[in-house]
Amino acid sequence: MIGSLALLLLMQLVGTLLAQFLHIPLPGPVIGMLLLFAYLLWRGSAPVPLVHTTQPILENLSLLFVPAGVGIIAHWRAAAGQAWQIALVLMIAAAITLLVTGWTLHLLLKCRNVRPEQE
Repeated sequence: MIGSLALLLLMQLVGTLLAQFLHIPLPGPVIGMLLLFAYLLWRGSAPVPLVHTTQPILENLSLLFVPAGVGIIAHWRAAAGQAWQIALVLMIAAAITLLVTGWTLHLLLKCRNVRPEQE
């Protein structure tokens, strides 16, 4: 477990350093996550200890959205004047997420030569 946590933190640190020194316009943790993804793709699978460490984190991921929700409620009056802009950004972000997810699934299925069953 300690080794898996160290790997996660190391990837975040490397991502942060890359973002800082190379002036990459992405947050360091995002770069670290992409590095971890590339490492796991290169390896072919996730090590069992990493799976055991990250599973509880993923199961409780929704708790990370609680502070954002509290912040929105606490500062509702400041955000109320921009409600339509916020709603528009949320809809655009959801549409982009849906399109990118569908495109990624399409590419992954094509790479595996799996075709959706025809009805």
